[in-house]
Amino acid sequence: MSKSSNISESPSTKKLTMCFFGIFFSYFLFGIIQEWITRTDYGDLKERFTFTYCLVFFQCIANSIFSKLILSYEKQKNDGTNRLLYPVCALTYLAAMLASNEALQHVSYPTQVLGKSIKPVPVMIFGILIAHKRYHKAKYLAVLMIVLGIVLFMYKDKKSKPLDDPLPNHPFALIGFGELLLIVSLAMDGLTGAIQDKINGSHHRTNPHTMMYFMNVWSCFYLFFTIILTGEIFEFTIFMQKYPYVIVKLILLSILGCIGQHFIFTTITNFGPLKCSIITTTRKFFTILGSVIIFNNPMSSRQWLGSVLVFIGLALDSKYGKEIKQKN
Repeated sequence: MSKSSNISESPSTKKLTMCFFGIFFSYFLFGIIQEWITRTDYGDLKERFTFTYCLVFFQCIANSIFSKLILSYEKQKNDGTNRLLYPVCALTYLAAMLASNEALQHVSYPTQVLGKSIKPVPVMIFGILIAHKRYHKAKYLAVLMIVLGIVLFMYKDKKSKPLDDPLPNHPFALIGFGELLLIVSLAMDGLTGAIQDKINGSHHRTNPHTMMYFMNVWSCFYLFFTIILTGEIFEFTIFMQKYPYVIVKLILLSILGCIGQHFIFTTITNFGPLKCSIITTTRKFFTILGSVIIFNNPMSSRQWLGSVLVFIGLALDSKYGKEIKQKN
């Protein structure tokens, strides 16, 4: 019995490891290319690429084409998924991303990264409330330790004022507008995870590329109207006519985005949104920790404590991370 269980668990562990490194490396390179696109000064006027909606829109188009091509070569089966959940899930996903990006207009980037580092918490809470998930008690402790460890590791002692707070120094304003946007973004992350749990279902395992396809198609639908109504598509077209070589960077970004989403949706459908949120959250932690080790940058005692908490939390999650199946 134990032999057979070990045999059945090993491919799952291998798949999870492959997904982790796939997400890690694809989005590491994705971040470099994205910064290359948005931080470059173009032309004599030193113009910047500021077309966020168009950038995401064309990534969603590439992801839709990529997933559709894979689905055309796979033997599709009707998995019993309620297709009406996809437009809702795409809407909450985009709302989370846009609220997070808008928060950068009001808070510093480190504050935004710090705020988003607690993403596994709302994903777990909404999963319990909406998707009726149940976990081992040690799982809750593991998630709490991982989140607390990342917060301790990334926290900056130097305080910065909000860049643009509609209620500066207001006596009743416990949080700024940027922080409020981060809370909205985290709530939308939690809803997205819960809906993905619903899509995945308890009786049918959704094909990762089916979820990837419908999520991106609906995202394209919402973003199409957004770039038309905001007029961003027209400014983007003029920019691309002036600097056509940017298309090469956009193609590279789209390829890396497709690879990254392949591993993300494989993780979601096989291991759940909570496991995926833990991987994407710890990815930044390991990137920073790696640079600290390679370049011998000093670490504070708080950062060492945070690192220890993350590793203990990950060890607990690997042992007790499986969802408790509900009895009918």
